Amino acid sequence: MPTEQPSIGVFDSGIGGLSVLRELQAALPGERFVYWADSGHAPYGERSTAFVRERSHAVVQALREQHRVKAVVVACNTATAAAIDSLRAAHPDLPIVGIEPALKPAAALSRTGHVGVLATRGTLASDRFRQLAQRVGGDCHFHPQPCDGLADAIERLAAHSQDDAAEDGEAVRSLIRTYVQALGPIGGGAGAIDTLVLGCTHYPLAWSDWVSAAGATAQLIDPAAAVARQLRRVLAARGALSQDGSGASAGEPRLQLVSTGEMAPLQAAVDRWASPG
Repeated sequence: MPTEQPSIGVFDSGIGGLSVLRELQAALPGERFVYWADSGHAPYGERSTAFVRERSHAVVQALREQHRVKAVVVACNTATAAAIDSLRAAHPDLPIVGIEPALKPAAALSRTGHVGVLATRGTLASDRFRQLAQRVGGDCHFHPQPCDGLADAIERLAAHSQDDAAEDGEAVRSLIRTYVQALGPIGGGAGAIDTLVLGCTHYPLAWSDWVSAAGATAQLIDPAAAVARQLRRVLAARGALSQDGSGASAGEPRLQLVSTGEMAPLQAAVDRWASPG
């Protein structure tokens, strides 16, 4: 009788990590996933480092105890900045992959040497972000822009059907326009910002709104696909990749959803933005 295939745990403060989950599902089609939305304790981005670290440890412990995961993806820039080092120290036997603003590829792509970084205050104020910017900056100038309220607005949008989301959709678009304009000139001219890093996993869920606000000449960078590639490398190195669902029982779901808040908004967001596989 086949045994249950181990899952990969993916967590975020809410639905933002779905932008990472969909890349994980595409890169690792043989795997099962548990997506944990810590919605009952959201948002992380404007909370203290201590609070985010405490919640991150609680979630990872629950994923281990309740779901026996073989790896964890911290699909949240704020949680990665606040907690990934202490999580790895607490769980040395568990592969833990995080996400952080893609400053290095942005610096390599930028022709003007000016990159806008749109993220939460928690991410931008972290030591991890400052160290990353110092390490990879070189001649590139990073322009951090905190996006207060944007992750929450995207969460509210997810709670409604596409037919009923006009007001929330406009709130998201308005915030994105405000924060892009706050960066200053966007384009290819001298001193202008030509590359934008989306430094919160919620933000790529509104991709078309970023394109509209930034213009066709701006380059947008989402590191989710790189996270998926890194997890695949880590699992392959451990011999822990599942091939084509091997080991899974017939009819076994490829995705399990967990929320510390209401389940309906999470399910609606999955239906809208991520395939269950």
